[in-house]
Amino acid sequence: MKIEIVEVGPRDGLQSEGLVWPTELKLALIERLTAAGLQRLEVASFVNPRKVPQMADAEAIFAALPRDGACSYVGLVLNHQGFERALAAGCREVGMAVVASETFNRRNQRVGTDESVAEWLRIARAARAAGVRAQVTVSAAFGCPFEGEVSPERVLDLAQRCAEGEPIEIALADTVGVAVPSQVADLFGRLRERVPHLPLRGHFHNTRNTGLANVYAAVAAGVTRIDASIGGIGGCPFAPAATGNVPTEDVLYMLERMGVSTGVSLAALLDAARWLEAQLGRAVPGMLVKAGPFPRIQPT
Repeated sequence: MKIEIVEVGPRDGLQSEGLVWPTELKLALIERLTAAGLQRLEVASFVNPRKVPQMADAEAIFAALPRDGACSYVGLVLNHQGFERALAAGCREVGMAVVASETFNRRNQRVGTDESVAEWLRIARAARAAGVRAQVTVSAAFGCPFEGEVSPERVLDLAQRCAEGEPIEIALADTVGVAVPSQVADLFGRLRERVPHLPLRGHFHNTRNTGLANVYAAVAAGVTRIDASIGGIGGCPFAPAATGNVPTEDVLYMLERMGVSTGVSLAALLDAARWLEAQLGRAVPGMLVKAGPFPRIQPT
């Protein structure tokens, strides 16, 4: 069994930082992550720089990335204008988000959920015509900070409507970290029945300390792609208390101990997490960077 880890730290991780990282420092982080063996990374978002100033250098990031095809670099877009920016910047994979909650979608994207679905379908058509890979995430799929519980049927209906755009995959995101493993297993199991032809991806936040358990539940339910953020940094800046993503190195440790292949070096990831701590000037939320792997390698 193999699981693809999609590293989201350079985008989802850094977008919540109080200070704007220089482009050169972001590129240094990306280089460390790819050197560890990560081959698919979400590195920028083509959104309003006044709303998310941490992502204002999206074009500069893509201009500096290697174009050798060894890695897939993902740009987040929320509307067709963002897609056109991504295309002009040379981005070859875009991700779009549709929020399951009407209130949250309006706060995050300034339009209703139905409008975002229509915009996704428009982006998907344009991406196919341009030879760009496109994927879609149903965000706040397990709960909303403004409306509370989200109906599983609403999530499944939105995912099925988004599937009409023929994405390379569909993701369900626990954007505010409220999910528990039974929810994750049930919703992904039902989604697999609705869209059996599409790969599924899981995106989990560790706000209430259930993130790793939810990753396990998703993998057990047949999900083959998992988002994670180096050190566990990040969160959604438009949702109250939506703290960090599941830490990449913690996810990798769990999967490796379960005998699941990822193709990523745990030692190199830990080095990257420690480097990240030095750049941030504080400890990251991840646990493995504190405790280290097991069994420990004894010095010779």
